[in-house]
Amino acid sequence: MKMIKPIVNISKVIDNYKTVIVGFNGVLSDGRHIYSEALNALINIKKRGMHIVLVSNTPARVVSLARFLHQNKVPLALFDTIVTAGEVLHFRLKNPSPKYAVLGNKYFHMGNASDKGVFAGLGYEAVPTPERADFIYMSAVGKSDDIIENYRPILEQAAALKIPFLCAGNDTSCYMEGKISLAPGAFAEQYAVLGGQIITLGKPDSKIFEYALEGVPDFDAASTLLVGDNLASDIKAAAALNIAAALVSKGVHVNYLGEGYIPDVAKTRELAANFNAYPDYVISNLRW
Repeated sequence: MKMIKPIVNISKVIDNYKTVIVGFNGVLSDGRHIYSEALNALINIKKRGMHIVLVSNTPARVVSLARFLHQNKVPLALFDTIVTAGEVLHFRLKNPSPKYAVLGNKYFHMGNASDKGVFAGLGYEAVPTPERADFIYMSAVGKSDDIIENYRPILEQAAALKIPFLCAGNDTSCYMEGKISLAPGAFAEQYAVLGGQIITLGKPDSKIFEYALEGVPDFDAASTLLVGDNLASDIKAAAALNIAAALVSKGVHVNYLGEGYIPDVAKTRELAANFNAYPDYVISNLRW
């Protein structure tokens, strides 16, 4: 079992690395605001001449995420590369493999339907009911306190119709409006339980990271650190890539790991065992 080291400041270990991969929700933002301590940490990391790569399971396209960062005074020059699950899904739909080509072009957008960026310019048509759809798409819940039961009739109907369920990112929880909310991955899991076909795309798929790291010159796994708040997506991905990982404890797992300034290593180890995903470090928030 890997030893998990608690740290208070990322500056204590950062000089061991040349490339830092960071998540967005739970690390840099609460889905509404940018964490000032995290931004300060990234600025200091960049000042040391390190590469910073932003990889997010958000369904938003890169342009939307970049717009949010710019509006919140985050210098885009901090990042060598920005990759989102939504951007990769858009590319897959634009250049479909057989897996995506069979979807059809009519979709029912379950939950919050405001972000249609993955379908922009691709000829897909949103329809008002599942029975008229070729597939279900979900980008976010309708509101931050939504539960699966609110969507069960739609899920059961779609499963009976034997149409696929598609979502960008497979996280089961995320930050929305400053709160921890259910994410599309939780609904995809329920859809699979109902016997439905699911197609998800995002972390921890190592191909997402490999794509993001193409823009990093002389990438070396031994000198790369991933900072994320999700054991199932971030820390599992780090293990697959054979890179070091730091878990932000006051992210999506905060209800279990607690609000402490100094992370609880015993609880972190217990939760990591459940996911079989062990970080090298645990830090309450990304801070310098």
